[in-house]
Amino acid sequence: MSSRIVLLNNFVLLFFLAGCGFGGDKDPLTEKQKTMIAERIAPVGSVVKVEDLIQERSAVSPEMSVDKVALSQGNEHVVEMLNTGDGGNMIFDPAVIRVSKGDTIHFRAVDMSHNSATINSMIPPGAESWTGLMNQDISVVLDIEGVYVYQCDPHAMMAMVGVIQVGKAVNISEVKIAAEKYKSNFMLNAERLTGYLAQL
Repeated sequence: MSSRIVLLNNFVLLFFLAGCGFGGDKDPLTEKQKTMIAERIAPVGSVVKVEDLIQERSAVSPEMSVDKVALSQGNEHVVEMLNTGDGGNMIFDPAVIRVSKGDTIHFRAVDMSHNSATINSMIPPGAESWTGLMNQDISVVLDIEGVYVYQCDPHAMMAMVGVIQVGKAVNISEVKIAAEKYKSNFMLNAERLTGYLAQL
């Protein structure tokens, strides 16, 4: 068996060398042939170093590519609890909303098995938390400025979360720190909350 492999290797080597003109009496290449060979072996594209890519990526701030959420008009706003929407699976729609102090948010149980509940480490100091019942609509009046992060309790591991900014985002730094720790609870969509907060 090994002698067959050696013979096969020798045959391939001789075939390759013969094809390259080694040991043959072939005519020299014409200018056209030389040009065709040069075109075939010419480099395609350009070489980019990893360091250059890293520098280029770091030069672009993540916030530059994120659309900021505009202030929602009116003093009553509806957030739907959905199994599927434009933002993916298990979402609140809209997932990020900016409202004025004293506005009312109506959470609508459009799809079953959802609720809305604040994450207490991510609401403004002094603000009241809320926990809606499963499959039930809930309305809350937000009269303290800051950022509120809430979730659907049964789908928290899937990062079914939402963000509301009321007036000025006075607690945004604290919320971002808490969100970095909290996202370790997510089994899916781990960067969803970070992306939502970047829209404020």
